[in-house]
Amino acid sequence: MKLGGVSRVLLIEDDPAVREGLELALSRHGHRVRAVESGELGLDRLRAEVPDVVVLDLMLPGMDGFEVCRRIRAIGEVPIIMLTARGDDMDVVAGLEAGADDYVVKPVQPRVLEARIRAVLRRIGRDQAELERYRDLTIDRAGLVVTNRGEPVSLAPTELRLLLELSGTPGRVHSRQQLLESVWEQDYFGDSRLVDACVQRLRAKIEDDSAAPVYVQTVRGFGYRFGPV
Repeated sequence: MKLGGVSRVLLIEDDPAVREGLELALSRHGHRVRAVESGELGLDRLRAEVPDVVVLDLMLPGMDGFEVCRRIRAIGEVPIIMLTARGDDMDVVAGLEAGADDYVVKPVQPRVLEARIRAVLRRIGRDQAELERYRDLTIDRAGLVVTNRGEPVSLAPTELRLLLELSGTPGRVHSRQQLLESVWEQDYFGDSRLVDACVQRLRAKIEDDSAAPVYVQTVRGFGYRFGPV
């Protein structure tokens, strides 16, 4: 994620002049840059703090950029922009097959790399706007699809509306009356047992342990909130 609008960039480049030049240029564009000189150090840094984007030189000493790219992709979905010393189609194809999202040919023009970083972050931002991930639970608001550990969860319409309402404001406590009005569209003092029964059904489908819920949490004396918080 971004911190206060500042993108975190992990730069893996063995050439000191290139590394220092790109670190300075990207920092001037408002990125927070962590620069390392080898793939091994890059993987260590990534395990300590997941960046918003990785800028990765392919021709590294020791573990080359292709292997680093594969290992990063095995860890997660952080976007990767590779730096290649030549516009060789074989290098580009191999890098993309290893999991890179984009590439820039050396010598690198900082403004070109900056534009590629901004573009990939915009794409990721659009994806995140459509998909919400909470631990093992993914909610696709546009497609009205919920998955748990990658498997589709079959929800009745009211269960889905309840989940969408609660997850729309994680951490906020909703009273039963508020949920009756927003989910069941009942503007009178309705039967709160409707809410409680629906919560129990929803928990049975999305929680590992309904008795110790992670996602749909009870706030005694008040109502329900969506976690983890």
